Amino acid sequence: MFCCSTLFHYLCISFITHLKVKEDNTGLLGQIKYPNDLRQLKVEQLPQVCEELRRDILNELSVNPGHLASSLGVVEITVALHYVYNTPNDRIVWDVGHQAYGHKILTGRKERFFTNRKKGGIMPFPSPLESEYDTFTCGHASNSISAALGMAVADRESDRHVVAVIGDGAMSGGLAFEGLNNASSTPNNMLIILNDNNMSIDRSVGGMKEYLLKLNTNETYNALRFRLSRWLHSKGYLEDDRRKGIIRLSNALKSAISHQQNIFEGLNIRYFGPFDGHDIIELVRILRQLKEMKGPKLLHLHTTKGKGYEPAERHATLWHAPGKFDVDTGERLIHDTSGEPPRYQDVFGETLLELAQQNEKIVGVTPAMPTGCSMNIMMKAMPQRTFDVGIAEGHAVTFSAGMATEGWLPYCNIYSAFAQRAYDNIIHDVAIARLNVVLCFDRAGLVGEDGPTHHGAFDLAALRPVPHLTIASPMDERELRRLMFTAQLPDMGPFVIRYPRGQGSCVDWRCPLEAVEVGKGRCLKEGKSMAVITLGPIGYLAAEAISEVEQSHRTQGDGALSIAHYDLRFLKPLDETMLTAIGEQYQRVLCIEDGVRNGGMGSAVLEWMSDHGYAPRVVRLGLPDEFVPHATVGEQYHLLGIDKEGIRKEIEAMLSR
Repeated sequence: MFCCSTLFHYLCISFITHLKVKEDNTGLLGQIKYPNDLRQLKVEQLPQVCEELRRDILNELSVNPGHLASSLGVVEITVALHYVYNTPNDRIVWDVGHQAYGHKILTGRKERFFTNRKKGGIMPFPSPLESEYDTFTCGHASNSISAALGMAVADRESDRHVVAVIGDGAMSGGLAFEGLNNASSTPNNMLIILNDNNMSIDRSVGGMKEYLLKLNTNETYNALRFRLSRWLHSKGYLEDDRRKGIIRLSNALKSAISHQQNIFEGLNIRYFGPFDGHDIIELVRILRQLKEMKGPKLLHLHTTKGKGYEPAERHATLWHAPGKFDVDTGERLIHDTSGEPPRYQDVFGETLLELAQQNEKIVGVTPAMPTGCSMNIMMKAMPQRTFDVGIAEGHAVTFSAGMATEGWLPYCNIYSAFAQRAYDNIIHDVAIARLNVVLCFDRAGLVGEDGPTHHGAFDLAALRPVPHLTIASPMDERELRRLMFTAQLPDMGPFVIRYPRGQGSCVDWRCPLEAVEVGKGRCLKEGKSMAVITLGPIGYLAAEAISEVEQSHRTQGDGALSIAHYDLRFLKPLDETMLTAIGEQYQRVLCIEDGVRNGGMGSAVLEWMSDHGYAPRVVRLGLPDEFVPHATVGEQYHLLGIDKEGIRKEIEAMLSR
């Protein structure tokens, strides 16, 4: 029923939105709905556009949280690209996608930007499903060069320009190097813009970071070389074979003069820079010069993450996604969590340090997420025993495997969605040799506003068929601690622990570190009418739903109804003793998980029952065979029918059959 309070709320939102749009229309940014409008302005007006765009991003994200610092850092790059290139005909491929808020505002989504990351609103990352200006899906990192190269090769006979914008540490990813390697030998006219801010979410690490810090090419030399290349092109001397030879000669001469090596030019990719990525007038001039130049090119730009907002410039990691904040004071409006359960990631970080203090063989490994997974807790206390390997998930796993062969015990923490990149490494480099690597998958299950690129939906189904793996999912923080302790005991082999994003359920979570019997589930509640099997924290929702159903039936006079609840705890190996008891006693079994139904925990139970001659009616609740759109986690659970209400309805339906 559409009540008065709902109507009042709707009118307030509409009024605020009207004021926001009216305010936006007072400056140059208010005159820009699409890039074609931007291109009508004089180049001298672009600094004002950048200032207004930066202010608009700040105002929006202060009340509707998202990725702030990265988008502030590329404002000038964004404006210059849409000013010089004829988008959407010309292709811009963003990498990583959380740089692209300014791009969204300039490409027809300014008036709807307040819906960013909300249910039914603008998607959290660029997506071709949303806009023709979004040329490629880019929720993760390091894919822009490969994707842009594919576009450039496919459109080689047209006059379309293709630009890849890679930043926030994404150049450390192996896929970026694979793309560079192929771009150097495949005819193309692609431009790669390296947005070098020395950051991913945390400070960038590794050899590429150190190389970029040292790299410095004389601007006068670049200008002279550009003029020479234009003259050679006009004389017909820059066909593919000749062009590569001339570039190699140029590189050799420059190295001899400057005693400096350049990895990009060593790959026959013309290098320009580094230049100031915040000088919009100069950026437009450079891009206009590079636009018609043949062959692959790389433009190296230095930028500051959080540019234009002093708190974000000083603490870029904290302001990567700061939540709500006061624009004027820089105060982050942080919810007081004292007296509440901790985040799973913090329980992981605290427990890892506790274990490492007891076991000198334990080390920590993370691919560019020390703060995001709270490994920074151990990193601060034991910097020599923690390793941030950059945006390189496959390397993180194989690097951990290498240490395990020498008797070390790595806890390799990767976001579940990002671990998909390391699937072969898990199988080939860890599982086959039964190496004792503990794979901790943070952000497992649904993650909310980041949407389908970040859901940890596939880990259970993907890893279940892999031999030698132990796969566990704790129901709460205490179980997480016990599983982490169990994983470091002798001869455990490859051990996977998955847990969700956000807060858990236990305020008093510092339980003793005790071993859990591998492959042993728990009967949380006895019952006769049917059995509910859960895996992971979703078990708490199931317990509440079971309690409500039983209470409802007692109220109606049916006190005989009782529902059993089992926490499977381990997807692999399965607790066969527990499943035997369930198969013998119950005709109705409900399996609930926060991973994909296809191939997940429910499928494992069905297969086991069939293989062992049991035939209860098994209903599976989980994620469907489609990508779940962005919304809050609660909204997503409700949409899929795996919240308390949905579970209760399914139990009632099964009981009525």
